[in-house]
Amino acid sequence: MPFYTLLRQLSTESYVKLSVFFNWHTLCNKQRKNSIAMPKGNISVQTENIFPIIKKFLYSDHEIFLRELVSNAVDATAKLKALANRGEVKGDVGDTTIEILVDKEEKTITIRDRGIGMTADEVERYLNQVAFSSAEEFLEKYKDDASIIGHFGLGFYSAFMVADKVDVKTLSYQEGAKGVTWTCEGNPEYFLEENDKADRGTDVILYINEENKEFLEDHRIQQLLDKYCKFLPVPIKFGTKTETITEGEGDDAEEKQVEVDNIINNPDPAWRKQPTELSDEDYKAFYNELYPFSTPPLFWIHLNIDYPFNLTGILYFPKLGNNFEMQKNKIQLYSNQVYVTDDVKDIVPEFLTLLHGVIDSPDIPLNVSRSYLQSDSNVKKITGYITKKVADKLSELYKKDTEEFKAKWDDLGVFIKYGMISDEKFYERALPFALVKSIDGTYLPVEEYKEKVKGEQTDKHDKVVMLYTNAPDQHDSYVNAAKGKGYDVLVFDNVIDNHFMQHLEQKLGDITFVRVDSDTVDNLVQKDESMESVLSEEQQEEVKGVFEKVVTQAGSTVVMKALSPDDQPVTVTRPEFMRRMKEMQSLQGMQFGDFPDSVNVVVNTNHPLVAEKLLKEKEEEPRQEVADYLYKLALLNQNMLTGADLTAFVNKSLNFLK
Repeated sequence: MPFYTLLRQLSTESYVKLSVFFNWHTLCNKQRKNSIAMPKGNISVQTENIFPIIKKFLYSDHEIFLRELVSNAVDATAKLKALANRGEVKGDVGDTTIEILVDKEEKTITIRDRGIGMTADEVERYLNQVAFSSAEEFLEKYKDDASIIGHFGLGFYSAFMVADKVDVKTLSYQEGAKGVTWTCEGNPEYFLEENDKADRGTDVILYINEENKEFLEDHRIQQLLDKYCKFLPVPIKFGTKTETITEGEGDDAEEKQVEVDNIINNPDPAWRKQPTELSDEDYKAFYNELYPFSTPPLFWIHLNIDYPFNLTGILYFPKLGNNFEMQKNKIQLYSNQVYVTDDVKDIVPEFLTLLHGVIDSPDIPLNVSRSYLQSDSNVKKITGYITKKVADKLSELYKKDTEEFKAKWDDLGVFIKYGMISDEKFYERALPFALVKSIDGTYLPVEEYKEKVKGEQTDKHDKVVMLYTNAPDQHDSYVNAAKGKGYDVLVFDNVIDNHFMQHLEQKLGDITFVRVDSDTVDNLVQKDESMESVLSEEQQEEVKGVFEKVVTQAGSTVVMKALSPDDQPVTVTRPEFMRRMKEMQSLQGMQFGDFPDSVNVVVNTNHPLVAEKLLKEKEEEPRQEVADYLYKLALLNQNMLTGADLTAFVNKSLNFLK
């Protein structure tokens, strides 16, 4: 990678400060004193400033050092195997396990590999020139034979974020090579000398500084290895662990504890295999490896593509239910099995972040520290590919076993609805299998349901009215009233259903959603029909005046309406538009000002308790008591009667029985 190309991947601030690398990159092998005289016209820079800049700006998190150095060790091992396959390595390759060693007394961490090693010339070439990537050079030479992790030569220098001094003891695989030790104390001066190392490979020894002594704790190193190196393709050993084995059989069997190597990684994870090699149990076992003690997933998608980009992975559909935010950011991004991040919003659409699993691609462009994605045309292609694969999988499941798909809808619904709202192409693919659920527990695709109810539920504007409840128990009386009119009622009780309904209304154009408590039952599906009131206009105004004295809640409006005598005497309704607007803004974390809830208190002028009992009362106080009691019953029906008002109402009801 050209040095300035590397610098362009940094932020503006980091670019300016890291531009001093160029001066050192070209001059460090000519002069290794305290300062370097720069050519006329250039700013004079103290080369000692370079290492503090590495520490401060190259990586945002010091713990990354272990990932970078272990990745380098894996690269060295991969190079060795590639050369061995070409017959360029004499003898047996042998055990290539990478070891991590912590010495608390000496305050050192050693990363030991049995890979390709380096000669003195290679040490000069690779370690003394910042940003020169040996992995990139090797890959160009043997691009058909090896899978090399490294893309950036700066990875090695992450060691100086946590160490005051670094020793590199190495022996090349080449016949007759001599061991070499490279030592640097965090400044441009280094020492190079021969050593008597007998085993092929490299030891990188970090002398940990006081500021980062946390990394001398075994549990901290284990934590980092589990996070960053869990699926690297070469076995990684960190100490030993105690295991219980059984010796003998039958009555002679006895358990015995033994010490074994603590291999912290799975070098051959499921996503690197072909789907034909894996059973359902294999997929579930890998899910448990990623997310221990989690509820098993519903199903999964195995990603495997090598053109026009290379991408593998497994995406799992978790059991979401109505749990929205808690399930996000569970997809892990890898580059050649090296963990990068779980923040994948730049590579998968927002709705796909509800999925769990792994995506691995060496073609995903990373910044110089491999800590975040950079914009690239490949990212858009990968996003489109993943979206299509997910939609195709869902369509396949729906067609293959519709009943099983319906049984899983309560867990799948939030994901599919979210996708339809946020991604146009996914909406088009998902509409045929996007289901709605009726109050009786039946599921139908949206278009099929529309055909089912349009005969009874088409309003005077030729729109199909889809009635729904978000709380079946709370709206029981409203639901029964709607069913009594021959209407069907849907259940929409998900956190994103308001947005989903509005999206369907906009996309389909000929439907509208109305909650069962938004109006009186006769007006849920608006028709050019009306019922005569048994009360005169004068009597209606008289009754309205009585109710307006007891209905004092802000935002409440008393409405007189002629309904069936069998309908409720007083009904509290919540107008659809205002209620839905407030709920959507609340979901987005927005405030609707101090605007109170908007409700209508609908008085049924044909109900006997209104038309007869209330009007027959001549005294004002008994009239208001009847009106107040009917109003409180209506509030109770909407779960809007609480606290002291509810207590007073219960006490009054008990007094009626005495």
